[in-house]
Amino acid sequence: MADTFYHALVLNLHQPPGNLEHLWEHNEWEAREILFAMDRIPRSLWDYQDIGRIHLALSGTLLEVLSNPDFQNRVYGAVDCGSLLWYLQNNRVIDILGTGYYHPVLPLIPPADWEAHLDRWQRIARHLFFRGNFQGFWPPEMGFCMEMIPMLRRLGYRFVLVDCEHVRPVTPMSWQELRYRPHFARFGDEEIIVIVRDRDLSNAQESGMELEWFVREVQERTKECDFAPLVTTCTDGGNGGWFRNVTPGSNFWDAFYKPLLNAARAGQHAIRPTFIKDYLDRFGADGEVTIGPGAWNTGWHDGRDFLQWKGSQAQQDALTRVDEISQAVQAALRNAAYIGSRSPELLDLLEDAHWRVLRAETSCNFFWGDAWVMRCHADLDQACECLERANACFV
Repeated sequence: MADTFYHALVLNLHQPPGNLEHLWEHNEWEAREILFAMDRIPRSLWDYQDIGRIHLALSGTLLEVLSNPDFQNRVYGAVDCGSLLWYLQNNRVIDILGTGYYHPVLPLIPPADWEAHLDRWQRIARHLFFRGNFQGFWPPEMGFCMEMIPMLRRLGYRFVLVDCEHVRPVTPMSWQELRYRPHFARFGDEEIIVIVRDRDLSNAQESGMELEWFVREVQERTKECDFAPLVTTCTDGGNGGWFRNVTPGSNFWDAFYKPLLNAARAGQHAIRPTFIKDYLDRFGADGEVTIGPGAWNTGWHDGRDFLQWKGSQAQQDALTRVDEISQAVQAALRNAAYIGSRSPELLDLLEDAHWRVLRAETSCNFFWGDAWVMRCHADLDQACECLERANACFV
C-alpha cells in the first residue's frame, strides 16, 4: 500500500446563456443559491492556503455573465461578482482548467467548430484570470473522443480529464493502475496525458459523503498500489443540495472538504490534496490507453453513446441542422477570406452567424431534450438570417 494518496478535486461550473439573468428575474432564490455556491468556493479555502488544492472549470458563458457590469450591479446585494472573480485568481489553492466557451459536447458538434469554442474561452479566461497558460482541459460534460487530441495539444494543453468507464489499456496494467495513474493517449503523431475520473467516488462526492467513508474507500481501492495513486473526483460544483445548501455545516465544504483539509494538515490520514500539474511534475505519467467516445454519467444515462444529448429524434434533428448550418457559415467565412473582403458589414454579419451557431451547440439545449431543443433552433434561425444578409454583400 502506498504511503500517500493524492486527491485531485475537480469542480465544473456552468450556466447556459441567459439563465442566471432569467432566474434572477423569475426565481431569485434559486439564482442566489447558485451564486452563493460559487462564492463559497474561494471563501472556503481562505484558511487553507497551505493545503487546499482544487481545480475549477468555468464555462465561457458563466464567465461572461459574472464579468458583465450590468449583472454585477443587479446582484451586488447578494454576491459581489467582481470580488468573486478576483478571488478565483488565487493560484495557490485554485487551478483553472480550460474548457469550451459555450459548453458544447464536443464529439457531437462539427469538428470545424471545436477550436472556436476553445479559443474564445482562452481569450476571456486570459483576460479575467491574468494568466496565459492553462495546462489542463475539462471537456464539457466530459464528452471526449480521440480525434480531439491534436487540437488540444496545438492549443497548449498538457492533460485532459476523462471518465474511467471509457478508458481501455493499450499497455498491460492492473485495474488500480488504469484508474489511479495518469497515462498517455495518442492520435496520429500527437499525444496527451489522460487523467482518469473515478466515477464511483465522484458519484459519492456529488450526492454527499462523510470523510471517514471516503478515507476508508480510497484506502481499500488503492491498497494494491505500489505507486503513488492519484484519485480524481469530478462533479458539478454548483448543482444539487450538497453544494447549494446554505446551512452552515451542511454542505460539501463544511461537512466534507474542510474536515479533509484539517485532517490532512494534522497528518491524521494519508490523503493529500494536490494539483494535477504538481503530481505530474513529480511522478509523471505511465503507460498508454485509448478512450472510447463518451461522456460522464447523468441521472438518466451512463454517458455511453451520448444518449442524454442525442437519444430523441428531436435532438438528432437539431444536431443535423447544426452540422448543416455550421458548414454554410464555414463556407461563407472561407469565401470572405478568399476574396480578401474588408467590408465591415460582411465581416460583422459572418461573425454574428458564427457565434450564434456556436451558442446553438450549448450542451443544455440537448441535455434537457425537447424542452430546450428549440433554443438551438432559435439561434440557428438567427444565424441563417445573418447568412442571407451576408450573401447579399458578396454580390
